[in-house]
Amino acid sequence: MPISIAIVDYGMGNQASVVHALRSLGFRVKLTASANELDEAQLLVLPGVGAFPAAMEVLHQKGLVSYLKESARYGRPLIGICLGMQLLMSGSHEHGYTEGLDLIPGEVVPFDGQSVHIGWNSLEFTRQTAPWAASDGEAFYFNHSYHLSAPEEYRVAVTRHRSEFTSALQRGKVVGLQFHPEKSQAAGKTLLKNLISELTHA
Repeated sequence: MPISIAIVDYGMGNQASVVHALRSLGFRVKLTASANELDEAQLLVLPGVGAFPAAMEVLHQKGLVSYLKESARYGRPLIGICLGMQLLMSGSHEHGYTEGLDLIPGEVVPFDGQSVHIGWNSLEFTRQTAPWAASDGEAFYFNHSYHLSAPEEYRVAVTRHRSEFTSALQRGKVVGLQFHPEKSQAAGKTLLKNLISELTHA
């Protein structure tokens, strides 16, 4: 039976490309905001493109903040992508300060000089273990102007854009990816396949 994945649909993100990438890997994928349908999945994906405050407002409106916190507390695997990764944090300084899901301690801060990081860049993994080791040194696609200030213990990979920043992190079965694996061609698919297999079978 293929692994079942639910993509959290809150209207802010590149859901279509995430759905396509995951289905191409043989996973069963559903795009939904329904708690009942989310409960049926073995793993949740929180995508996101846009501003942190607006995303949190929509998650609150849809009752998904408490749902995602409870899911993580009970050990449900959760992968946040790009803005979705940032939403996992304690809060963000984008357009003032907004509290996040607080599933991983740390804050979202702007790059120095309001720099924007767009394009392909490599990942250097600080954990040379499954499922990360196979992707060490590979290039992935980024598009963001904020990054994470998070404790070292949760850092999985770093990338350099003027200075070094966290590009992947993990706390238990909650994982954040600052880049877009669904737009990163073969490297992205390899990482998604290895990561999802590890999180659902661990």
